[in-house]
Amino acid sequence: SLHDASSDLKSLSRWVKAQRMLYKKNTLSSDRLQQLNSIGFIWDPIEHSWNEKFNQLCAYKAQNGHCNVPQNDAQNKSLGLWVNRLRMSYKKNTLSSDRLQQLNSIGFIWVSFDHTW
Repeated sequence: SLHDASSDLKSLSRWVKAQRMLYKKNTLSSDRLQQLNSIGFIWDPIEHSWNEKFNQLCAYKAQNGHCNVPQNDAQNKSLGLWVNRLRMSYKKNTLSSDRLQQLNSIGFIWVSFDHTW
């Protein structure tokens, strides 16, 4: 039933969070660590999401010659929104230096109209 599925999902979510906590504390058994790594367990979902979007941006640049993804690009809508959020984070000075460096290394344009001049 739907209730059981919801309950199972909550249990799984709690278990996943517990594994991540054990991993952070370095108290996860090596067997469990190997098993979870073997199925592609995502230890840091925020970092994973960042890497996925960054790789999409690199692919976009390889195809289009620039990183200026329009927000209204039907094929890359979520990437365009992500690029816009990056620019807002840059303005607010809330991007980590690592991420700033990563984006600068691929020629990211921080002010979207820069490339038209």
